[in-house]
Amino acid sequence: MAALYVWLRRHPRLVDGVLATVLAFLGLVPVFAAGRYPLIPLLPLLCLPVVFRRTQPTAAFLASVTAGALQVLLDIRADAADLAIVVLLYTLAAYRPRRISVPGLAICLVGSAVAIARWAPAGLGVLSWLMVGSMMFAGPTLVAWVLGDSMRYRRAYYASLEDRAARLERERDAQAQIAAAAERARIARELHDVVAHNVSVMVVQADGASYALDSSPERARQALGNIAGTGRQALAEMRRLLGVLRSEDHTTGLVPLPGISQLGELLEQTRASGLAVSFTVQGVPAPLPGGLALAAYRIVQESLTNTRKHGGPAASAEVLLRYCEDVLVLRMSDDGRGTAAAADGAGHGLTGMRERVALYNGTLQAGPKPGGGYQVTATLPLGAAASQPAAGGAADRVGVR
Repeated sequence: MAALYVWLRRHPRLVDGVLATVLAFLGLVPVFAAGRYPLIPLLPLLCLPVVFRRTQPTAAFLASVTAGALQVLLDIRADAADLAIVVLLYTLAAYRPRRISVPGLAICLVGSAVAIARWAPAGLGVLSWLMVGSMMFAGPTLVAWVLGDSMRYRRAYYASLEDRAARLERERDAQAQIAAAAERARIARELHDVVAHNVSVMVVQADGASYALDSSPERARQALGNIAGTGRQALAEMRRLLGVLRSEDHTTGLVPLPGISQLGELLEQTRASGLAVSFTVQGVPAPLPGGLALAAYRIVQESLTNTRKHGGPAASAEVLLRYCEDVLVLRMSDDGRGTAAAADGAGHGLTGMRERVALYNGTLQAGPKPGGGYQVTATLPLGAAASQPAAGGAADRVGVR
């Protein structure tokens, strides 16, 4: 039964053709029963528009009403065939707005009143004929219009629901794409910070080991040990990051992330690579949220990596950590070659620092110092200001290195 219904829905013209044939057959009954042969030419004009009622509801309704008007004018009653006008009025109300269907309803009601006056039996009282005529003509007309108008309203309501569902699906897909892009950017930052820092340390140590291999084997052996240790640390951090990405359970593989408390280890590793670094803390240290502490650690790490890569062999660096009442200030400066160095690829290091600072509504200044060297200053708000999303982007000024 369901298959038959689906098939009929796919062939509406066939269904309407069968309906028009039935109405025409019912119209032929009074032709042969009462000898109303002049009705025969009017039957196609009355019933044939039913076939096209879905595609051309207005034109089909007007054609059928014209045939009904000719019936009244020529005094030829079609009886059951006049149901075609009722069917077409329903279709007009179902497929066209009220500004079109309401005049159609008025035309049918006026036509019903004229038909009642035209065909009222002489022996029947006017009141009785009005009652009978209203039941036979006006009643079905009103019912057909109400049903068609309700169908149009339901169709519009379902269409709005489908449109809303499609719009929500598009918004969901857009949000998913935005979230995926943000996650890719976060992964790229973490991979860059882990790989760039540790690999730069290993490169510097390897260069030192190659120079000291003949003159000082002990120093070369020490440098190779540092390379091995740095490589193991890089592998451990890579495994931690990949473990978090691959795990469906967000509670697994979450080892503590580096923060302010790990800056000492970072500086020791940097000094071991041959870069002299001084570290100063000003103000009263305060506990920081995990994300903010990680951002501060990565900013210091990336700044030292840039100094080691671009500052030259004789460069030294200074790291200042200042705790203020409502902000944390990080200042990393060096006395290296500054902007004379080549940029780090596409500038992913400074881009990552800018994104981390912007995440906490902070500011970032990076550029060459007047007396030579390079300086990076990051200001990270503390407390409630850090948890509010940035409006229109962070007010950061980033130079290209």
